[in-house]
Amino acid sequence: MLAAATAPTAAATTTTTATPPVEEQRLDRAAPQEILRRSGFDAVAPEFARSLDRAQSYGEAERIVVRQGTALWKRAVDRAQGRGPATGDLSRDDDRPLYWARLGMTRELRQWEPTGFGVSKDQHTGLIRALEAGSRGQDSIRYPKKPEKPEKPKKPEKPEKDAAGQRVKRILVTGFDPFTLDRDVRISNPSGATALALDGTVIDTADGPARVETTVFPVRWQDFEEGTVERTLRAHLPRVDLFTTISQGRVGRFDIERTNGAWRGGFPDNETLARTETIPVADPATQPQWTSTTLPYKEIVGAETGRFPVYDNTSVTEIPAGGTDPVVRPDGPTEGSTARAGGGGNYLSNEIAYRATLLRDRLGLHDRLPGGHVHTPVLQFGAGNTDPATGKITDPEFVRNRLDIIAQVRQILTAAMNARR
Repeated sequence: MLAAATAPTAAATTTTTATPPVEEQRLDRAAPQEILRRSGFDAVAPEFARSLDRAQSYGEAERIVVRQGTALWKRAVDRAQGRGPATGDLSRDDDRPLYWARLGMTRELRQWEPTGFGVSKDQHTGLIRALEAGSRGQDSIRYPKKPEKPEKPKKPEKPEKDAAGQRVKRILVTGFDPFTLDRDVRISNPSGATALALDGTVIDTADGPARVETTVFPVRWQDFEEGTVERTLRAHLPRVDLFTTISQGRVGRFDIERTNGAWRGGFPDNETLARTETIPVADPATQPQWTSTTLPYKEIVGAETGRFPVYDNTSVTEIPAGGTDPVVRPDGPTEGSTARAGGGGNYLSNEIAYRATLLRDRLGLHDRLPGGHVHTPVLQFGAGNTDPATGKITDPEFVRNRLDIIAQVRQILTAAMNARR
């Protein structure tokens, strides 16, 4: 993720798409089909299609989409956390069944022709968005109730506590889909796997329990331009105690990215589309070139969190004030400079970090809400299984690496919460 859906149109009666999106075109390759089969997720899309075909109205179709999209997310989370039958022989911690099953569902939805009623292009777009949101956990972020403070409280309500009487704190974590699939369609994303493994879990910190809620985002420029990050996070940031966006970064190391830049570097996304421009956000007149982490990076780097080293990454690439050429700055941006890459590069990992921290700041939370971006190590296959054309979809070292990354993210979150005391 370092450098590595369109708006609704006028109403019409046609619901199919002539050319399937690039992501869906990969679905019939051997590796995705094996991943679905060996996880038991190969029946998800056919069952969804049968349910859609039974719909008698748009409203019924919408309910089916919402229900089954949310059910897919829950099924993936349950599988990752050891609940329910371990259908298939693929490791439970694998994030790829969710990704490929979702694409199977979106393909069925794009090809769906309702019987007895019409669906406009706007409505069809809405169904796809609902399916995306539900199957990514974006509609399932739930914390113990924490009442809002009334304007004129007579008797302030007490915050939610656990069985021992401790206030349950709140952590929000985001992950990503697999990406660079045309290099290796077998690829898994440890940030997505971490999201599945931690969703709804409780971390014991020095100051009491903390509940983790997670969601996963697409690796698509257009979705980010349409505000999926802000739409998902806006309601939750004022109510959480810590947040971090997570993506896959460099080989063999974790990075706490100190600075995020307002620039898209043009690397193709999962639809093979490229963007080279300033990150498009609302109110561009007040858009800063840089945002910064408020995660307790010193404490995280100093903690014993796992086998991979953790770095405080301060490097950026900028065009200095009055200059024309990009310059790498190991110690962060200089005053008045123009961003060309944050510490996390200029791909969608940098962009989600930029958008989330800009939203934090625009909500007036900079001084009280720890938040930023964590890059995980690259998830690598084992020796002898590195050829995308001939390699297996999994191996013991691949699974071990993913499990170790997940466990270390959990310890990083614990260290970050402990530092807030």
